[in-house]
Amino acid sequence: MATVLINPEASEQFLALPTKIKERVAGVFERLKGWPRVSGAKPLRGDLAGQYRIRTGDYRVQFTVSGKGEITVVLVVRVGHRDGFYE
Repeated sequence: MATVLINPEASEQFLALPTKIKERVAGVFERLKGWPRVSGAKPLRGDLAGQYRIRTGDYRVQFTVSGKGEITVVLVVRVGHRDGFYE
């Protein structure tokens, strides 16, 4: 099991989401606890290399992973709508 942390910026973005979307994104946070056995996670490229994203509908959760095994930490760095998400 991984420890999932949410940075302050991502926390603010999460709190600003509509209620239904919050529920879905919270489900993604729960799924991330099972890292590396998380389906749908995609490694990012270019300037964002080393980070991953998971989508839920039109929304994205961007995160990094550090450590291994029991000491794995998943840090959520961004949450938002796909429009302009990677800019």
